[in-house]
Amino acid sequence: MTSGQRRGRWSGVPLEDRQARRRGDLIDAGVQLLGSAGGPALTVRAVCRQANLTERYFYESFTDRDEFVRAAYDDVCQRAMATLMSATTAREAVEGFVALMVDDPVRGRVLLLAPEVEPVLTRSGAEWMPNFIDLLQRTLPTITEITDPVTQHMAATSLLGALTALFTAYLGGRLAATRDQFIDYCVDMLLSRAAIP
Repeated sequence: MTSGQRRGRWSGVPLEDRQARRRGDLIDAGVQLLGSAGGPALTVRAVCRQANLTERYFYESFTDRDEFVRAAYDDVCQRAMATLMSATTAREAVEGFVALMVDDPVRGRVLLLAPEVEPVLTRSGAEWMPNFIDLLQRTLPTITEITDPVTQHMAATSLLGALTALFTAYLGGRLAATRDQFIDYCVDMLLSRAAIP
């Protein structure tokens, strides 16, 4: 990268905003590499090449690769949580999640598949799971109508497990369902009392 390219890229960006923008560019690059169709190919050098930044800027924001991988994963989880929290109906939640995780399969692979191949994400995935369970437990009518909190928690946990398996199979091309069939099935499962113990 020439000095002229560097000046052009950051011209007009206040100094205090540059680090945040570089961090965002690195995370975007990391998500792309972590969720690539061929599996994660995420090295510090590969991320810097993808973001068109030097390693100096990588270490400006992250202490090492593991911290970076967790940050990229957290970014996808935060977007997924925001999508679900902004929904007002089960259908809207499923449609939003499909748009975020299936229409952009890179993000879907990061959320659902990366923890299986990135040991550093095993703990991160486990840490995010209660947030998604809690969201289901608080917002889904079929669960909130249950009076026993233990049963509520079990219902939310079992639904999340089923949805995770469904989305993983759909994302991996192992379900022959059309997009509409898939969405309808997920919505029916969320709203059906048959799914509740």
